[in-house]
Amino acid sequence: MPNPKRRHSQQRSAKRRTHYKASEITLSKDSGTGELHVRHRAHVSEGKLYYRGKVVAEVSPIKK
Repeated sequence: MPNPKRRHSQQRSAKRRTHYKASEITLSKDSGTGELHVRHRAHVSEGKLYYRGKVVAEVSPIKK
């Protein structure tokens, strides 16, 4: 198996990593409940699971 003759420089690694940036999470306001939630994700509000503005499932309370 071929191996590199020398290690890559730190500058070369840093150049490769410059394209990875943290992006801010996009929030949307639900038209039915008025709560903020992460876009394109299901969210729980008042014991109901919502996705795309519709109730998908009823969420039962957790028993302790």
